[in-house]
Amino acid sequence: MIKFVSIIWLALVFSSCSSNVGLELESPNNATSAKLRIQENAICLSLVFGSDSLIRNLELGLTSEEQNLLKGVEILKTENSTFNETWQTVNGKNKTVLNHYNASVFTLKNASAQVFDLEVKIYDEGFAYRFLFPEGLKTIEENSSINFANDFTFWSYNGENHNVGPVKLSEYKKEVVRNPVTLQTSGNKFFAIHEAAIFEHAPFTLVNKKGEKAFVISQTMKLNGSEGKSSWRAFILGEKPGDLIESNLLVNLNEPCKIEDTSWIKPGRAMWDWRVWGYKTEDGFEYELNTKSHKRFIDFAAENNIQHLLIDADWYGPEFSDESDPTTTRKGVDIEECMRYANENGVGVILYLNDVGARKFGLERILKQFSDWGASGVKYGFMRGSWKDKVANTRNIVELCAQYKLMVNFHDNPVPPSGDRRTWPNLITKEFGHSQSDAKRSYFPETMVTAPFVNMLAGPLDLCNGWFSLNDAFGNGRVKVFEEIPGTVAAEVAKLIVVYGGCFVLPDAPEEYLKKEDLFDCIRQMPAHFDSYKVLDGEIGEFITVARSYGEQWFVGSLTNREARELTVNFDFLDEGKKYIATFYEDATATHFLNNKEAYQVKKDIPVDSKSKVKINLAVGGGNAIWIRPVK
Repeated sequence: MIKFVSIIWLALVFSSCSSNVGLELESPNNATSAKLRIQENAICLSLVFGSDSLIRNLELGLTSEEQNLLKGVEILKTENSTFNETWQTVNGKNKTVLNHYNASVFTLKNASAQVFDLEVKIYDEGFAYRFLFPEGLKTIEENSSINFANDFTFWSYNGENHNVGPVKLSEYKKEVVRNPVTLQTSGNKFFAIHEAAIFEHAPFTLVNKKGEKAFVISQTMKLNGSEGKSSWRAFILGEKPGDLIESNLLVNLNEPCKIEDTSWIKPGRAMWDWRVWGYKTEDGFEYELNTKSHKRFIDFAAENNIQHLLIDADWYGPEFSDESDPTTTRKGVDIEECMRYANENGVGVILYLNDVGARKFGLERILKQFSDWGASGVKYGFMRGSWKDKVANTRNIVELCAQYKLMVNFHDNPVPPSGDRRTWPNLITKEFGHSQSDAKRSYFPETMVTAPFVNMLAGPLDLCNGWFSLNDAFGNGRVKVFEEIPGTVAAEVAKLIVVYGGCFVLPDAPEEYLKKEDLFDCIRQMPAHFDSYKVLDGEIGEFITVARSYGEQWFVGSLTNREARELTVNFDFLDEGKKYIATFYEDATATHFLNNKEAYQVKKDIPVDSKSKVKINLAVGGGNAIWIRPVK
């Protein structure tokens, strides 16, 4: 997995620190710096990116059994190091990732003679810290105050709703801010706050200190006397908002892959039976929850470069009934015949599993049965319990799935992605946002030009993009589509490029894709997994343009909010001196995301090269996709 690793131990310093001791930490190229100060009963950090002061004062706060763990704190020992490696991803935005940082581990001793560590890593594009605790402590509360340098504008995650923002820190009235949070500085730089390696404790909460331009990192860590560590508190930095999306900080803060043989992990696209139930085709066929329908999906997938079929809820009985056993099937569903047919046609099958059935009939028993049947993955839904329980259950599910060679996709308010796909790359995606036409409603275009700059910073998303029958999405007999979907078909194709995910679940009927054969060809030509991810341009909540490569081919996707706009695509990402041809999949002149959704045009064989600058027009709520390949 590791191509090159360089570790240099810089210093081992022993000191007995008094009040107001200051230490400065810098990133490898000196672009980012953090200052650490030991003050009376506190440890304080400040963060500077370039010439911009981002965090004026991050005052760390730790208590245990109502005792201040930082009272009289001093540094016993400091270990400084530099680390430099390049590693190859299995399920990532890019094939290879550079992991280069300077690190310091501070061994701390407080007035009660308790000893624990504070670990800090500083990258050119970010900063992170975590605590490491020895045995003996039962419960630890962190309440660290992030005091921002100015009254920044921010956006934040908002569950299955449109994200919060843009809003000024001073104007936000609610108490809780959900992660990730993306902020724009007064100097027009950008940074985000999230959490990496969520494995031991419930995710932390950001509490808004109203009127003070500050958030508090609030978290309860129950150690019960055992040694343990917090997750990483991560700050991602960028000159432009797209830099945050391109960052690999979160995955780099996670441990290397723990799966020895990853050849069975196959990201890609999936047909989906759920939204198509009741759809009647022109040849008289009606899609139902049965093997006959599943075979029809498999045939389409095999013929159109689609890697999987997702068989969603109720295939083994009503999903919320504790009488529904996931190792059996309901009438009309022959899962073994379905698996045989899928395998024969080179298509994987992802099986839905509800938390109710997993608990009642035994998770490992069920996963072993799925594996024995030949499933390629699991979609896990509606996990119950406290957030700490969910963290433990998520880790257990992912590790058991790896044992039985199953990929896993978590839905329904999952534990936030936290770069954990590096350690367990079979964790291919999560529904971490408002999945299209889910929650019995659908999102609007402004959500899709906000989510990449907020939700997607956490990790790969499953947002169920790719609708083609937008004019009558819940018509034609469909029983699992509850509301018409705002958008344009060109934008639906572009979303499959802009959104990064390990599994793209296509929600429409095969027949609807074939009705727009020339537009669907862009999806057909896409690889199962791209090699790179580059944000060419974008403004949060306004528009975004992304370029992704696969071998010598490139795909470019652009999206806009409710404003029609003309964008210029600069093709300087192409190899200099090479000639290419491009196909443009565009909104038509009269396309509109509410009343003329399916109007589009395709322009083929347009010559381009690295010097090309092409203007594209996006309709109100629309999008644009470009497929580029070299001239042979």
